[in-house]
Amino acid sequence: MARAASGQTQRRRAATHESFLRFGDFLFLKAALVLCTAVIVAYVLQDVRPRPNGGSPLGYFLGTLGLLIIVWLALLGVRKRAVTDGHYSLKAWVSAHVYLGLSLIVIATLHTGFQFGFNIHTLAYALMILVIVSGAVGVWAYITLPKALSDNRGETTRRQMLAEIASLDEQLHEAAQPLNREMAAIVRLSLEKTDIGGGFWKRLFADYRDCATTKAIAKLEAVRFVAKGPQAEALAQVDALLKRKAETLALARRQIHITALLEAWLFVHVPVTFALLAALIAHVASVFFYW
Repeated sequence: MARAASGQTQRRRAATHESFLRFGDFLFLKAALVLCTAVIVAYVLQDVRPRPNGGSPLGYFLGTLGLLIIVWLALLGVRKRAVTDGHYSLKAWVSAHVYLGLSLIVIATLHTGFQFGFNIHTLAYALMILVIVSGAVGVWAYITLPKALSDNRGETTRRQMLAEIASLDEQLHEAAQPLNREMAAIVRLSLEKTDIGGGFWKRLFADYRDCATTKAIAKLEAVRFVAKGPQAEALAQVDALLKRKAETLALARRQIHITALLEAWLFVHVPVTFALLAALIAHVASVFFYW
């Protein structure tokens, strides 16, 4: 019994380290390829005059199949709330989500019979392609960006980065005491206007050209080498602290930027998915209305 429990634990550990793309030795990739092959063969063998279209028996079948897959794929957000193991695990669900989603390119294209126009049907197809493309970007993001996050921070957590910035601000405040009013005002620029993250677009594009700390370093560089005595010593210490703060800010901002990239694709994928579902409802309704 202990041996069985040990074997189950080892299998669970192996499954934990298995990529969702490789789940079950590419189980859902194989299933998607079989499905695509079957519908291609059926499409080639059908006898429809004057040409294949969405209103043929196979066209209706492919349309129904594609609709069911799309609705099922849209339920992934609901599925994420539950935690299970085995073939019904979230990892298995995501793997199926990716490969069955890609199979829609074949299924939906054959459903159209390669007939497109300026109508709700082509709009639904275009939205589906956009959802698939944004989903592919999401797959890339979740495969590559978490490693970039880990490589960027090393052994330092975000909380530790923020604590270090706060500590450097305290040291800067003390080191700036001997400075005259003009130089102290430059240091205060960094202390009072530190922008670690900012708005979503700033985080997404890592646009920190207006960084107060960078400006403070540049302004102090202009006066540092003409200062003398205690002022020069204080400026040297302040300059070193500001540069350490700039390095820590760059690290924290890089962390925030990568996180923003992970979030950004959802701002396209999720709304377009809802737009696709609305277009599909209109597509199906119009088909039955004119049937």
